Amino acid sequence: MSENIFDEGANITTATTEEVTDKKCPGCGATVVYDPETLSMTCPFCGYTKQLPKPEDGDQDVQELDFESAKIRASLDWGTANKSMVCKNCGAETLMDAADTAQCCPYCGSTQVMPVDGDDNVMAPGGVVPFEITKEKAAQLFKSWMKGKLFAPKEAKTSCEAKNFSGIYLPYWTYDSQTTSPYTIKLAFDHRDKDGNTHTTYKTYNGIYERFIDDETVYASKKTTNPYIRAASSFDFSKLRKYSPEFIAGFLAERYTVGLDEGWETAKNQIKAKLKNEIGSKERSARHADRVENLTFSTSYSNVTFKYILAPIWIANFKFKDKVYNIVVNGQTGKIHGSAPVSPIKVAIAIAIVIAVFIILFKVFGN
Repeated sequence: MSENIFDEGANITTATTEEVTDKKCPGCGATVVYDPETLSMTCPFCGYTKQLPKPEDGDQDVQELDFESAKIRASLDWGTANKSMVCKNCGAETLMDAADTAQCCPYCGSTQVMPVDGDDNVMAPGGVVPFEITKEKAAQLFKSWMKGKLFAPKEAKTSCEAKNFSGIYLPYWTYDSQTTSPYTIKLAFDHRDKDGNTHTTYKTYNGIYERFIDDETVYASKKTTNPYIRAASSFDFSKLRKYSPEFIAGFLAERYTVGLDEGWETAKNQIKAKLKNEIGSKERSARHADRVENLTFSTSYSNVTFKYILAPIWIANFKFKDKVYNIVVNGQTGKIHGSAPVSPIKVAIAIAIVIAVFIILFKVFGN
């Protein structure tokens, strides 16, 4: 797979993905990698740094693609196959999942990005949200997160270390669309009579709700079953950059396994839930109703566009008393989600305190 990249000089050249992500440092010959802290290509040994193009340095806008004219639409089950990877630096051979497009050699650390040779059924990403959280920062966030867990055992807070932090670019579809939704809504209005009794009347209204949907995001992977990834998948797309393989040097990157059409069906379900809440809230507020009794609507979509992007996640786990707990850190915002051990003693004490407070309040105000 070839990409247009900015070379050391002012000219734009074409290079293979592997050549870009396994680029050698001109100072010491080591492999340079993407550094989230400085947003540049950096040599970890001698300190050589190459700044990546900033959005204002060229055409960095990520193109919105027309949904109807897209040719590559199907879901691809890349997660079921393995393929061999040979490190060009040390010659080691390892197996990697076919859905992974970037890999580091586990023996010498050389960065390798596997090209999708001869596969015309795979869409290349159009944009990338770069890592801004380093591995060290992610570890610090984990420690702070553990300290804030009220019911976690003290031993877990002081001794647990997150292991196997892996930085991975995960695949996402984003969809834009103009929506038009004719609806019928039944609202409830409560009234009190002079005796204090409540009576409810109902009124039905019809309307049309128009809304432009911007960047409805769908996680495009069936491979990862980690339940915390979706919770952590909230990104600032104003920082989206045009895809360049340099951004994924030193990280894993996964290809989508949810195709364009399947992703759009998921997006429409998400959009419908959003529209339902917005229509109900709008009518209830405008009519000064007490609640929505019933709402039916249908939605038409026009001018649908999409983007295929990669976004950053740190994944790690830690072990406490022979049980493994998973955590996920958003590689852009630092938001962390995961599971933590719970102390039964702390929970019992908390319940006892709540019961005691309730009894005291009942004795004071019960009479």
